[in-house]
Parts: sequence; C-alpha cells; structure tokens
Amino acid sequence: MLEIDNISVSYGKVRALKNVSLSVKKGEIVSIIGANGAGKSTMLKTVSGIVKAQEGKIAYNGVTLPDSIVKIAAVGIAHVPEGRRVFPGLSIRENLIMGGYLRPWKEIEDTIQDVFKLFPPLEEREKQLAGTLSGGEQQMLAIGRGVMSNPKLMLFDEPSLGLAPLVVKGIFEYIQLLNKERDITMILVEQNAKMAFKIAHRVYVLENGEIRKEGLATELRDDPTIIASYLTGG
Repeated sequence: MLEIDNISVSYGKVRALKNVSLSVKKGEIVSIIGANGAGKSTMLKTVSGIVKAQEGKIAYNGVTLPDSIVKIAAVGIAHVPEGRRVFPGLSIRENLIMGGYLRPWKEIEDTIQDVFKLFPPLEEREKQLAGTLSGGEQQMLAIGRGVMSNPKLMLFDEPSLGLAPLVVKGIFEYIQLLNKERDITMILVEQNAKMAFKIAHRVYVLENGEIRKEGLATELRDDPTIIASYLTGG
C-alpha cells in the first residue's frame, strides 16, 4: 500500500532522515520504534505532507503521493498527531465534523455515529469542549477525528503519550479494532515498545534518522539488542 523509497529530510543543516526506505502492506500494523530524536515523527509528517522530503519518493497504492496535505488526506491517509492536538475551544461533535471536512454532510453524520459506537464516552458528552476532556478522552477524540475522513491508512504518533497504563491498554485495543474490523492499515510510532510489539505485524527500528533493523514483530522482540535497548524495564 505504501512504499517509502530512500527519503531524506533536513531541518536546516540537521539531517532528520537519511535515505530511509520502508513498506507497508494493506491490512498491516507497522510499528516504528526508536529513541527521542530518532526521526520517527518526521517520518509520519513526511507521509502526511506536513514535512517535505529533499530526496527520495513515496508511493501510495502504486501512485506517487500528492504534494498537498489536503490531497493526501483525500486519497485516504489520516494522521493522528503526537499530543492529540484536538481543537480545545470546539465541542467533541465540532472536532469530529472538522475531521470529515472533505466528505458530504450525510456521510459526516453517519460516521459521527460510527465514532460514537466505537467511543461511547464521546457520545455522552458530545457538546463538551474538547479542552476540558481528560487525556484519554482527548486521545479517543483524536482517533475518532482521524476516522472521520474514512481513511484506508492511519498514522499514529505516540498514542500512549502521557496516559495512565489502563488507558493505554484501552487505546491500543481501539487501534487493533480499527485494523481488524474496519480494515484500516496503520503505521504506529510509539515509545512504549512493549505495546508496539504486542499489536504490530512488522517493526522498523529507527536510530539517528536511519533504519537499523526491520522484521516481523514476533522475531524482533526476541532479538537481544532490541530487548536490551527497548524491552527491558517497566
């Protein structure tokens, strides 16, 4: 579904990604793990068009990805950003409407009801301002807002960030549900490597802007260097 071919991204003189290549097949959950500053968020931002690659190319379903954020969203790619980034002064319902802005109104309303079935707490307080929600509720809303565009590929950037362990467990269950029941392909950037390995089909390890390892999650989680670097501790 997605082919990233030798992309390089720089911020001024700082090289964030160096000749990175990876692929994502339809129906997969692909996790990207790595330390802070490894380039994980830059990778997702490049796919969704927020950041432009200086070198390389990205193809989506065999076609070069458009260079416009709006066009990228229109072809079926949704980005759930780090820190949730909900619109704090808008209600839950208004946030969801913003997520479906490219779609006809009838489809927007139908999808809002689908999101409410997925996240019942959102329906119970649909008129509440997003800025007054808990971190877990805001993450539900951020995911729901992504679903509103009817995506075929979703990019998740640190969905567990700042959340209690029990809430994290629920968020990852929702992510798996979207993958299995709605057939949404996913790229997951996550520092909680244990959770990332638990739900991913394949994993890429990004270090200093370069892919160092890749493989099936079931195989890499037994790699001694992966265990030592990412899977030990709490």
